[in-house]
Amino acid sequence: MVSSSPLRFGIVGSGWRAQFFLRMARLMPHRFRCVGVVTRTAERGFVVEQTWNVPTVRTVAELVAADRPEFVVVSVPWPVTPEATRELVALGVPVLAETPPAPDADGLRALWSDVGASGIVQVAEHSPSMPAHQARIRAVDEGLIGTATSVQISSTHLYHAVGLVRRLLRAGRGEVTVRATTTTAPLLEPISRDGWTGETEARERWSILATLDFGGGRSALYDFTENQWHNPLRTNRLVVRGSHGELVDDTLTRWVDERTVVTSRLERRVTGLEQNLDGFDLEHLSLDGRVLYRNPFDGARLADDDIAVATLLASTGAWVRGEGEAPYPLADGCQDHLLGLAIDEAARTGEVVRTEREAWADA
Repeated sequence: MVSSSPLRFGIVGSGWRAQFFLRMARLMPHRFRCVGVVTRTAERGFVVEQTWNVPTVRTVAELVAADRPEFVVVSVPWPVTPEATRELVALGVPVLAETPPAPDADGLRALWSDVGASGIVQVAEHSPSMPAHQARIRAVDEGLIGTATSVQISSTHLYHAVGLVRRLLRAGRGEVTVRATTTTAPLLEPISRDGWTGETEARERWSILATLDFGGGRSALYDFTENQWHNPLRTNRLVVRGSHGELVDDTLTRWVDERTVVTSRLERRVTGLEQNLDGFDLEHLSLDGRVLYRNPFDGARLADDDIAVATLLASTGAWVRGEGEAPYPLADGCQDHLLGLAIDEAARTGEVVRTEREAWADA
């Protein structure tokens, strides 16, 4: 039986990314309840309390003792994430740690050694949970392009991109060979994270182009440009190639029989356009009239990134309640960041980087 009471979670940290989780609790109180936030100072705590109407404390121990949450989101600077994760695991509290779970390869290995066996640490890798990617993953999993063999991605950076690539290819956590180059070229930046820049002249910005060989005929091409998250002059691009077809963004071309190849499109149904008075919202994504993804948070009017965050919260809650599978285990978060670090190293040095099987490979 699936529980109907709101998921009770806490947060360690109160920065930009932590606010995504707080916003989900504010928008959907019937599904999510934030029972407390850990902030470093009382002054910052006062701001959080006034802004989000949630209690704050100064320590993890206080958070757990005050109103024990079902799980805790760790959303703090990279060097602090392993410390907070260890503290929560020692208290027996399940963790949803923001990406990456540790700053560097040695930190990943140390964290895994300390808490990997606990089985109660998940990572908040949201890219595979985005609606369009969920639909693409389902199409690939159903074998519509045969066996997926390669992914070309120009969208988000490092561990986020790697997480989606590995999921599409079902690449596992084995050895990987990485090659990369860095180039610079002029590019205008109309928008940054802080909003419109007012820029009118292009300036030099870097790009990284990398290849990843996962073995077994599986590979990936990674292409990322500085500030690609926000710059509207660089759009997202995703290609998944398989033995019997390929998916290019929202267009799927596939073999049907000895004399037939067909092309279809993933269609996004959105309400609130023109004379539709139901309010702006995502309903579903379909292929040839068959729904591949249906928005489980309809009515909340969420952007895709927010839907991914809400999906992580809901999936983590189902997992801790024994009603669902682990959404993104620590082992996957460690592998994603390990490969992201390898891309960065290969781009910086120009050398081939080969990652080895780590302790989390068979977890």
